[in-house]
Parts: sequence; structure tokens; C-alpha cells
Amino acid sequence: MMTVAFEADRFRSTAAYYTRYRVPYPDSLIQKVAIETGFRAGERLLDLGCGPGQLGIAFARLAGAAVIGMDPEPEMLEAAREAARQEGVAAEFRQGSSYDLGPGLGPLALTVMGRSFHWMDRAQTLQSLDSLTRNGGAVVLFGDRHISCAPDWRGLLNELSTRFSPERAAERDKRRSADWAPHEAFLLESPFNDLLRIGVVEKRHLTADDIVGRAFSMSVTSVQALGGRAKAFEAALRSELAALSSGGDYCEYVETFGLIARRS
Repeated sequence: MMTVAFEADRFRSTAAYYTRYRVPYPDSLIQKVAIETGFRAGERLLDLGCGPGQLGIAFARLAGAAVIGMDPEPEMLEAAREAARQEGVAAEFRQGSSYDLGPGLGPLALTVMGRSFHWMDRAQTLQSLDSLTRNGGAVVLFGDRHISCAPDWRGLLNELSTRFSPERAAERDKRRSADWAPHEAFLLESPFNDLLRIGVVEKRHLTADDIVGRAFSMSVTSVQALGGRAKAFEAALRSELAALSSGGDYCEYVETFGLIARRS
């Protein structure tokens, strides 16, 4: 999911949590993106920074994609292979990052990335993908946008994450700095500068276990990143969540989206 070995270590303890607790990409979104991009069964798709393989496996299952998934973290790749086996789809998963993009991967009809592009040298990655992508092919960045939902457990989680994880505070400050450019800025300056966003909005119901699992799926608040603070973090989070909702009921309104980038 990242581009250098040191950063990849931060995801070593998150694979099990990632698959179970991260916001999933709905089948309807995958199908809409496949239709919009004109993807055809049997074409080659690269899931770059694939993590446990949700995107690549979904495209193999729903669109008949010939999938190659790449990620630096072996634990994530093992989770992806097991998930593909359980889904009954054929997909190849190999260790590597955006620095390992080479001619042997092409021609690609589609490259998809789920919450991984920000770890990469974004301009260089797009330049490399331009040489590997067939005419009419596309790059699609998948992500999610959260809409306020009472009680505000997300605000609570962000506050506790910043308190317990110095990396969370550093990441927040980085995103707020004048030097940080959004993904759209890099895409518009690349060959893939024809942009279209497709989204699906849903309401999801959560428990305290779901929220704790979500926290441990994040690189900055993973069990490995928190180290000796992990138990105290979990205890504080569960205590604050219980105070927030006596019935233990939480929800989220979330838009999952695909930002489709094609050559103009």
C-alpha cells in the first residue's frame, strides 16, 4: 500500500482489520465504473497498492477482469490471496509498489487504487501508468467521503487518534499544509486529465467493535503503530463511545466513489 519498506511496516498488523472494518466498495459502484470506462471481460486490470485485494477481487468477480494486484506488504498479499480463493476468482498478487511499474505489466485497460495513491510519488506514478495503459484505458482512484451523522463518533475517534498517535497529528498537519496538493491537481497535470467522479451514498449501522476495528485498520492507529499504547487507546475509545451512546448504536452516512481519469 506504500512505496518504501519503512512505511510498509506500518501496515503489517492491519490486514485482518482492514478487510473486516474498512468501508467496503459496493458492487453497484464497481459495476458503474466498469460500464463507464468500457471495461471488457478478460482485459488486464492492475490493483496498485491492493492491500487485501477488495477492488481487484470485485472487478474479477463482477467484470471478469484479469487482475494483477501489487502491494509491498506480504501480510496484505496473503490476505488478498485467501480472499480471492474464498470468492472463487482467479487473480495474481505480487509484492511490489509504484516504483516497480514495468513493461511486463502492460497493456492495462484499467488501473485502480483504493486509498493508496497518497503514499506514492503521484506524478511519477501517473507518468509510468501512461506508458502501460492501452488507448482508451483509464486510472480510477477509489475512496470514501463521510457525511455527519449523530452521535459524532468520528470526531471522537479523530481526537483520540491525535492524542495517542503523534503520526496522526503529523498526517493531519501535512494535509492542511500549503505544500499538499489534492489528487485532482496531479491528475489534471497528467495525461489522465479528463476526470469524472461516480459515487454511491449509503447509511451504515455500526457497533463499538466496528469503530475500534476501523481504528486498528488505519496505519497511524494500528496495533503496531501504537505499540504499548494500543490497549490504553482501545480502553479510552470504548469508554468515550459508551458515554456517547448508552445503547451502543452508531451510524455513518458515507459516499464511496471512483474518480475516473482518462486521457483527453
